[in-house]
Amino acid sequence: MLTTNKQNYQQIATDREKKRPLLQNCIRAFLVGGTICLIGQCISFFYMYFFDFTEETVGDPTTATLIFITMILTGLGIYDKIAQFAGAGSAVPVTGFGNAVISAAIEHRSEGFVQGVGGNMFKLAGSVILFGVFSAFIVALIKTALISLGVIG
Repeated sequence: MLTTNKQNYQQIATDREKKRPLLQNCIRAFLVGGTICLIGQCISFFYMYFFDFTEETVGDPTTATLIFITMILTGLGIYDKIAQFAGAGSAVPVTGFGNAVISAAIEHRSEGFVQGVGGNMFKLAGSVILFGVFSAFIVALIKTALISLGVIG
């Protein structure tokens, strides 16, 4: 239970809190996230046209290219400015994963390559990798079970 002083402080803090421009933030996130997706689609078309990938096989090189571009932009300090402007629009696509990995590596490079970069690179992204692999494993088990039961073909 809050005392009177704590309640007064809570009220003062709430009154003085800066209101967030929710609509503006949503529009920024939509535009930047959409632009990232548009760039990804252009990369996909490039790979399909020049390297004879199909729609089924073009996803992996496109994802790898987007992550690589993000890592370069993060290293140059450009992606941080994009993320500051876009918020979730730059964090939700796969580019947010690349940014998280390289940011941790850059932050801890002064501690050396093994304990600094290698030890801290996947702190934030490690949970994404872990739960992504685990989820894929569970989905594959369910699909295998459904196929063996003849529910799906």
